[in-house]
Amino acid sequence: MEELIIYLILFIVGSGIGILLTTTILRRAMLKKSNAMLEEAKEKAEVIKKEKILQAKEKFLQLKAEHEKATAEKNREMQKAENRLNQREQNINQKFEDYSRKQREFNQQNQQLANKQENLTRRFEEIDRIKEELAKEQEQHVKQLELISGLSALEAKEQLIESMKEEAKSEAMVYIKDVIEEAKLSANKEAKKIIVETIQRTVAEHTIENTVTVFNIESDEIKGRIIGREGRNIRALEALTGIEIIIDDSPDAVLLSGFDPVRREIARLSLHKLISDGRIHPARIEEVVQKTEKQIEQEILETGKRTVIDLGIHNMHIELIKMIGRMKYRSSYGQNLLQHSIEVAKLCVTMASELGLNAKAAKRAGLLHDIGKIAETNEAELPHAILGMRIAEKYKEKPDVCNAIGAHHDEIEMETLIAPIVQVCDAISGARPGARREVVEAYIQRLKKLEEMALSYDGVIKTYAIQAGRELRVIVGADKMTDEDADKLAFDLSRKIQTEMTYPGQIKITVIRETRAVSYAR
Repeated sequence: MEELIIYLILFIVGSGIGILLTTTILRRAMLKKSNAMLEEAKEKAEVIKKEKILQAKEKFLQLKAEHEKATAEKNREMQKAENRLNQREQNINQKFEDYSRKQREFNQQNQQLANKQENLTRRFEEIDRIKEELAKEQEQHVKQLELISGLSALEAKEQLIESMKEEAKSEAMVYIKDVIEEAKLSANKEAKKIIVETIQRTVAEHTIENTVTVFNIESDEIKGRIIGREGRNIRALEALTGIEIIIDDSPDAVLLSGFDPVRREIARLSLHKLISDGRIHPARIEEVVQKTEKQIEQEILETGKRTVIDLGIHNMHIELIKMIGRMKYRSSYGQNLLQHSIEVAKLCVTMASELGLNAKAAKRAGLLHDIGKIAETNEAELPHAILGMRIAEKYKEKPDVCNAIGAHHDEIEMETLIAPIVQVCDAISGARPGARREVVEAYIQRLKKLEEMALSYDGVIKTYAIQAGRELRVIVGADKMTDEDADKLAFDLSRKIQTEMTYPGQIKITVIRETRAVSYAR
């Protein structure tokens, strides 16, 4: 029993010791495991710390780069601003130096002018003193001459004037002739150079418009289709277009007669479409004519736009552009109005450039100078220059352009230097050989008036208008007129023709004075 108790005690003691040892071992194992986990957590924390530090460094470097970039950009802008300021400062300094230099030059000129004025004042005083002395001496000489001649100064003056009148007239004419020749030598050379260069640099094609358009057809059978049953087709076509259609014995041709080229063109295109289509009856004719009118209006607008674009003219009212397009279908003395206006515009811009004037305004005025000829208005009694000026004013053209349009035929007073340029270029374009055709009656009447004007002078025996009225030869009697009188007659006749007649180009007046000795051998 005691052994059992001893064994029990030993078992209990052993169990206690075992439990204590087990507890101690487990505690050590757990402590070791905790330390391992703590070490692992420390390692992970260290890794995370390093990653965060790297990310922070990258962010810092990125922000630093952006800051440096922004700083560099600001530095560049500041440098540019500083450069601009330096440039402005240099410009201001340069301007100040120029101003100072000009001020010094101005002061020097003022000083020179003051010196010259002082010298002139002294000279005037000297001249006044000399005049007084001369007046006194002249008075003494006059008194002596009166005593010697027995005439008063007034009577002697009158006799002297009467004796020198004829001599003064002849000398005056010689002087006028010399002055004119000298002016021609000095001034006309440059003027002719400018005009010739202007004409050479300006090239334009010219067409001649008639009142009749010939429409060619393939066969005479088509004539009957154009006439229609009882003439209804031709009557409808004439009524809708306003053009007289002449169908006669001319082979393979129909004549379209009318004074309005636009209507003739509408009739021509309408006939072409009708014949090509094959359907010719009043309803179809009306439809085709309406379409053709719209087509022509569109072509007129396109022609106007193309013209102003080719000439480099901008900001022109659309109505003026349409009127320019209608010039294509108008003629003046047989010269196509659009081609004439384009030529005048090119001449104007060249001449204005040579003279240092406003070339754009001159070109604009040259193109629009005849705009009054195609205006549809109730003021038909007005000259086309005045009418064109009013149209230009209506569509807000500048005053210098309007004045040049209105003054190119001397209807109003010229106010700018552009106006005479337009007038001269219009005359150059119209006077060019072959550019225009005059009505026969007006041409003959002008030649007769030239000859009659020359015959109205005393001493004129015969007159001949030659070279299509470009030269007038006047034959005077040698016993009735001296050489000086012949010069005076040529001068007076040229002035009279300029003031009383209208003509293209210029007219040369040649006065012939000759003595003929005639005898017969029998």
